[in-house]
Amino acid sequence: MNFKNTLLFAQKLDRQDKLNAFQSNFIFPKKRGEKCIYMAGHSLGLQPKNTKKYVDEVLDSWGELAVDGHFKGDNPWSTYHEKFKEPLAKIVGAKPEEVTVMNTLSVNLHLLLASFYRPTVKRFKILCEEKAFPSDQYILESQVKWHGLDPKDVIEVIPYNEEGFEIRTETILNKIEELGDSLALVFMGGVHYYLGQVMDIEKITKAGQAVGAKVGWDLAHAAGNISLELNSWNVDFAAWCSYKYMNSGPGSISGVYVSERYHQDASMIRLAGWWGNKKETRFLMKPYFEPETSADGWQLSNIPILSMVPYYASLLMFDKVGMESLIRKRDKITAYLDFVVEEVNKVTPVEMRVITPKYPKRACQISIFFSEDGRAIFEYLEENGVIADWREPNVIRMAPVPFYTSYEDIYRIGTLLKEAVDKIAVRHEVW
Repeated sequence: MNFKNTLLFAQKLDRQDKLNAFQSNFIFPKKRGEKCIYMAGHSLGLQPKNTKKYVDEVLDSWGELAVDGHFKGDNPWSTYHEKFKEPLAKIVGAKPEEVTVMNTLSVNLHLLLASFYRPTVKRFKILCEEKAFPSDQYILESQVKWHGLDPKDVIEVIPYNEEGFEIRTETILNKIEELGDSLALVFMGGVHYYLGQVMDIEKITKAGQAVGAKVGWDLAHAAGNISLELNSWNVDFAAWCSYKYMNSGPGSISGVYVSERYHQDASMIRLAGWWGNKKETRFLMKPYFEPETSADGWQLSNIPILSMVPYYASLLMFDKVGMESLIRKRDKITAYLDFVVEEVNKVTPVEMRVITPKYPKRACQISIFFSEDGRAIFEYLEENGVIADWREPNVIRMAPVPFYTSYEDIYRIGTLLKEAVDKIAVRHEVW
C-alpha cells in the first residue's frame, strides 16, 4: 500500500479497519483529561472493560461460598484453569492438553528447565541470544550453577549483527551444528524484546533437535502477537506471560506449553506439587506423586483464581476476533508506524533509525534508535500523552497493538516526534 503521512489518510484507514471499534472495550490512561496514545502493550496491555465484571463474580463467590467455591457455583475454582485450554491452544498452535496456566513466567521457566535441562559430562551446553531479557539470562545462569557448572563454560551467546541490528538465523543454525552433541538446550525468546525481531522458531527448533538438544522458547513477546504452531513445529516446551499483548493485568499468571511427547513419562524429573497430581487422586493425599498426563502435570499449587480471571476475560476477545484478523491489522499498522517515522526522519536533523527488521521478521513492535537526544524526545512524547518505552542507550520501543491502536494515533505520534525534535533543536541553539 502507498501510505500517506496525513491526518485524512490515517482517518480513512481507521474507517476501513474492522477492529477499530474494539478500542471502546479498553480503559485508557489520560493526560490532562485527554485519552493517551498507548504504545506500551509490549510491557503491559490495557485493561479490558469486562475484567472488573469477571473479577467481581469471583469475589462474590468467595463471599457467598467461601471454601465451597472450589467445587460449587457457576465457575468452580478447582477446575477454572481447564477453561483456558481451548482458547489458548488456538493462540499458540497446540493441542488443548499441551497447555495450562499457572504461576508467573520466570517461575514456570525454572520449573520447565528443571525437567528439560539435564546436563551430562558430554552434553551440557546452552545456546541463547545476545541481549535476551534479563530474567532469561539470570534463569539460565542460576540453572547452570544449580547443576554445579560454570556459566562461562556452558552458555553460548549468539550476537546480533551491529550493522543490521538482526540476529541472523543462519548464524544460529551454524552455531548449533558447530556445538553438535555437546548442546543440551537451545533456549531463546520467540520475539526479541529489544529489537522486536521475530525468530524463526520452526527452523531453529528443528536444527536443535537434529543434534539431540531440547529446544524451548520464552514467548513473553510472542503469545497473542505472532502466529504460533508449537505442536506442528515440534517445540519441546515454552512459557509466556499474559500481561503484555494478552491484557491480563500487571504480573499476572503465565501460560505453559509442554509437548504431548512428554505427558506419559512419569519418570521425567520435575519439581512437583500436589496440583500437578492426577485430579482423580489429588484429594486422596497419597504419599507419592501421580502426575497428570498433560501439561497440567507441571502445576504446583492450588490455582490463583484472582490472577486467572482477568486473563480469561481477555481471552474471550481473542476467541471472538481470532489471531488471523489481529495479525492482518498488526502488519498494516506496524508498517504505517515505520513509514511515519521514516517520513519524520527525512525532515529532522536527529537521525531516527528503525532497528527492528522488516516484515516478516517483525511483529507488533518498532524499536527506534536515536542518534542523539533520545531521552529528551521520549520525555516530550510522554508529556504530550504518548506512553511508550525507553531502553538504554538510546531506543524508544513502540507497540501498535491491533486491539486498541488507531491509525490516527500513529499519525499523531509522527507529529509529536517532529515537534519534539524542533523544540530540542531550538533549545540547543539557545545553549
